[in-house]
Amino acid sequence: MQSISLRKILLKTEILSLLKGLVTKLTTPIVIQDQGGQILVADLGMDKAAIASDISENSPEGIKEPLVNTDLNKFPVLLGDEILGWVIGKEQIEQVANFLSYLAKREFEQKMLAADALDKYREINLLYTIASKMSNCLDVKEIGALVIEEASRLITCTSASVMLHNHQTNILEVVSAKGTAEYINSLNIPANVGIAGYVFMTGRPELVNDATQDPRYILNENECYAIICAPILTKDRTIGVVNISNSEPISYTSQDLKLFTAIVTQASGAIENAILHESKLREQRIKNNLERYLSPQVAEAVINEKEEVSLTTSKRKIAMLFSDIRNFTTKCEELEPEQLVSYLNEYFTQMVDVIFNHQGTVNKFVGDMIVAMFGAPSAIADREYWAISAAINMQKRIKNLPIDWIRKNFITGIGISSGEVIVGNIGSPQHMDYTAIGDEMNIASRLQGLAKGGQILVTRSVYEATQANFEFREFGTLPVKGKKNLVEIFEVIYN
Repeated sequence: MQSISLRKILLKTEILSLLKGLVTKLTTPIVIQDQGGQILVADLGMDKAAIASDISENSPEGIKEPLVNTDLNKFPVLLGDEILGWVIGKEQIEQVANFLSYLAKREFEQKMLAADALDKYREINLLYTIASKMSNCLDVKEIGALVIEEASRLITCTSASVMLHNHQTNILEVVSAKGTAEYINSLNIPANVGIAGYVFMTGRPELVNDATQDPRYILNENECYAIICAPILTKDRTIGVVNISNSEPISYTSQDLKLFTAIVTQASGAIENAILHESKLREQRIKNNLERYLSPQVAEAVINEKEEVSLTTSKRKIAMLFSDIRNFTTKCEELEPEQLVSYLNEYFTQMVDVIFNHQGTVNKFVGDMIVAMFGAPSAIADREYWAISAAINMQKRIKNLPIDWIRKNFITGIGISSGEVIVGNIGSPQHMDYTAIGDEMNIASRLQGLAKGGQILVTRSVYEATQANFEFREFGTLPVKGKKNLVEIFEVIYN
């Protein structure tokens, strides 16, 4: 219990006035002592003349007893079970002692209230300091290190750790730690094991003194005596735990638990923000890479894992577009390599933009040839329509490019087919491509080879799916190896 000084209470002028008013005129004085026997008041209830004639200078225990009567009573001044002093005399001493006990209790309550307010101020100031340090931090490991640093500064410990839940492996994995190498290496544990696992599963903090006697305790080379563990909570779930422990036989208190939980609670928001930030950076990197091959809409769908998107190998109905520059090898001889590459990059940039704007996916570049798919990996309606629309706009875009040399020399032929093919990741463990394999891919390639500069040739399947949308004329037939029937070809008429 917090100490209260009886001397300080009696030094207040108004208290002595109240005491004098409390007692009636006495035949013997009331003496008030502190806990150690020191006299604080020697003459309560008596006037000076009476005291001078009635008090001996040599009474035992330092008390000036009346000569006429040494049969005195003694009553304690109490604060709970603690004795603060004594009231000694013959008359009304219990009344005085009870009044002083009441004053001591009130003084104690005021001190406790002030101490609680100070604790709250310190806690708020601590949380404000932690929040300031973490406000601009978006690295999970750095935030974890800050949590451990602040907790270790305020609570005695020999080891500490911040652990986050890996939902794929269901493991609590350490992101920051303080302690021996053996301790750190033993941290990764299943999310339902040990004291940390219990805290993670329940979402409630735990204080365990003499931890080795707890059946949940995991015995390791870094034996801990006392442990505090608090959950890292977000709005709707627990994402990890923070541990602090001591290998020495100390006992953590409820105040330690309260303070530690407050630190972890403050850090939880910062850790969640850092995780979200890392996730967004990872998604952005993936998106940036995907958008080099897929339209922004398809790339977004892949990232969001929508149902119609699949990168697994499967049979799918798609439309295939092959586009190639006529007589490109001859054109190459007219330019320096650097200039040629610059023109090709401009050409590919413009063509890819058109394909993406028509829900297509760029499958690959083969020299100056572009291979695009409509309907994979994201399934789309009217895939043949989008393929022809893209082809027409590719031809028109070339004619409107600002570079005169490209307009005059990059004359392309385009072939389009549609049907069922196998699509998916194909290749070796070292390198894989998302591509399509099947007769329809070969047919589209053959049509592109037949097409003259500016022509768009399509198969009957494409014609039948889009004859209400575009104008066509019959172009002829094409024999295909392995097929009995000839492939009917149609030319798209456009302005």
